[in-house]
Amino acid sequence: MDQHDRTQHYIGGQWVQPSGRDRIAVVNPATEQVIGHVPAGTVDDVDRAVTAARNAFDPGVSMAERRDRVARLVAALEPRLPDIATTIGQEIGAPLKVQRGVQTAVPMAIASSYRDLLEETNFEEQVGNSLVIREPYGVVGAITPWNYPLYQVVAKVLPAVAAGCTVVLKPSEVAPLSGYQFVEAAHEAGLPPGVLNLVTGYGPEVGEAVAGHPGVDLVSFTGSTATGRRVASIAADTIKKVCLELGGKSANIILDDADLDTAVKVGVGNAFLNSGQTCAAWTRMLVPESRYNEALLLARQAAQRYTVGDPFDPATRLGPLASQTQQARVRGYIERAVAGGARLVTGGPEPARERGYFIAPTVLADVHSASELAQQEVFGPVLAVMSYRDDDEALRIANDTMYGLSGAIWSADHRRAIALARQIQTGQLDINGAPYNPRAPFGGYKKSGIGRELGPAGLDEYLQTKSVQLPDSVISQQE
Repeated sequence: MDQHDRTQHYIGGQWVQPSGRDRIAVVNPATEQVIGHVPAGTVDDVDRAVTAARNAFDPGVSMAERRDRVARLVAALEPRLPDIATTIGQEIGAPLKVQRGVQTAVPMAIASSYRDLLEETNFEEQVGNSLVIREPYGVVGAITPWNYPLYQVVAKVLPAVAAGCTVVLKPSEVAPLSGYQFVEAAHEAGLPPGVLNLVTGYGPEVGEAVAGHPGVDLVSFTGSTATGRRVASIAADTIKKVCLELGGKSANIILDDADLDTAVKVGVGNAFLNSGQTCAAWTRMLVPESRYNEALLLARQAAQRYTVGDPFDPATRLGPLASQTQQARVRGYIERAVAGGARLVTGGPEPARERGYFIAPTVLADVHSASELAQQEVFGPVLAVMSYRDDDEALRIANDTMYGLSGAIWSADHRRAIALARQIQTGQLDINGAPYNPRAPFGGYKKSGIGRELGPAGLDEYLQTKSVQLPDSVISQQE
């Protein structure tokens, strides 16, 4: 396995030495081998990066320049995708199909969408006697997670640059290597010095320094709800805008008139995507009582087709969890669920392979809606199958968590499905397996977050609005 030792941060358009000597090991979760190191950044490193971003920020940057920056970055990123896919396979254990699909092809679609969106967006409009102008927010602190390392970087950096902002990027210390490859693409694209800066390190040191820095105008964070609460608390001291994309416990509601075979098969696949390490995963499958046993049989059959193994083996459908800590956490959820009365349909808490942080694809039945498994985000290949009596009970169960990020509805009657979707407290819903839309807003209700990513809504997060009131004499000249 190639070693990926990185010794520097990227600040002010240059690769620079960190202020400290500590390093963080990056571990391949499939082999448990160290595959590289990155610097353990410090408060001083963050301060240097914020200063560079502050100096590079130009609130009057032209629309032509913004478009050019985004277009160059998109062009530089695309040829690097195969290498980035391999890196993601090594740093988080994503299988080949996932590496090449949701881990890289989807981020590329998102990046391209912002290049195209800038051609369509009007940043000024006249409302009565006011000129309403949308301007870049300023310096953005982007704190990204390990589960979709390129996707989350793209979903924050591209709209920020498109808006005219500058960025200090702090990738997860668990999977920082693909972040370096992204920054190399940005450097090759010729982004002006300071527009994009990279500082690696641990959350309590580097992440909190970014969130609390007075030179940062906006913090965009993706991660756990508990850490999001901490980020928002720290950011509050300097009264900065906070965008949070947090946890989920999404419901997959299969109505009594649905194509059960398809709904269960797709639902299991969604729950196990990226080894279940997906905030938007449909981890609660809600099935009518009359079809419950049939659904359990279908779920078991679908789950058992998810071959656990080497991420670079084409036959593998389920890779490892990202870390030993994550593996232990998921095992604990399964063990407590079974002890609490849930019935194991397939899988279980034991490691699926002797080496690596693997968990077998797991389906649990007879899960009560108030139980830990139905309420907490497990973040592993664990599906809870629950029964309901009627549509009202399905709706109650779907809304009965602190989260509201994603979900799905299956029905032969799309009007019935849409009517139910309007009542579910969640930021995004798929009906009958509808295709992914990189321009649709994504974000959460309740404790799943604040703000939206992707598309026009994602761009708006990085813009401030200014109203310029015009006198009658100016209005009359325009008419």
